Amino acid sequence: MATVTVFDQNNKEVGSLDLAPEIFEVEVRPEILHFVVRAQLAAKRVGTHSVKTRAFVSGGGKKPWKQKGTGHARAGSNRSPIWRGGAIIFGPQPRSYEFKVNRKVRRLALKMALSSRLSENQLVVLKGFDLTEVKTKRFAEVAKGLGLEKALIVFKEADTNLVLSARNLPGIKLLPADQLNAYDVLLYPKLVMLESAAVSVQERLK
Repeated sequence: MATVTVFDQNNKEVGSLDLAPEIFEVEVRPEILHFVVRAQLAAKRVGTHSVKTRAFVSGGGKKPWKQKGTGHARAGSNRSPIWRGGAIIFGPQPRSYEFKVNRKVRRLALKMALSSRLSENQLVVLKGFDLTEVKTKRFAEVAKGLGLEKALIVFKEADTNLVLSARNLPGIKLLPADQLNAYDVLLYPKLVMLESAAVSVQERLK
């Protein structure tokens, strides 16, 4: 069982926390992480791209010329896909890019992502943030003291002062513990978990 040091917002040690090995010491398999991340990115796609088929292109009701005797190829509509200004053959249509990922696979990918951050010493556990007011400058000072440039901060219960102070800082993202996912963990090089959030995540993934 791994034991990590718990720090306060001033980067001072205030305790320790035991991390479950079945969650934070899982063997990382890149193919599973790739599959889950690809599924999450695919689900984000809007899929509203669309082109007009010949059923929707305006015009083309009249036959351009008679069938025989003109020397031209036969034509039934000036909105044919082979005509300029005509319809599009097999063009993109609105669709969903989502594909199914089993719940157990998603949970396993999250465990692997957490394990990778711990093994790389990029997991920081904080007792909490004590911000008396909404002040981005103050939070930026705290983040600098903790060495956070690009980091994902996971909390259990929303702290209005924390959320509003950190939302405009580039490279910093706040995420509730119940929304933690493999993609966001892998996207940010450093993972910061409040102690209560770490306990909550362990309880959820056991």
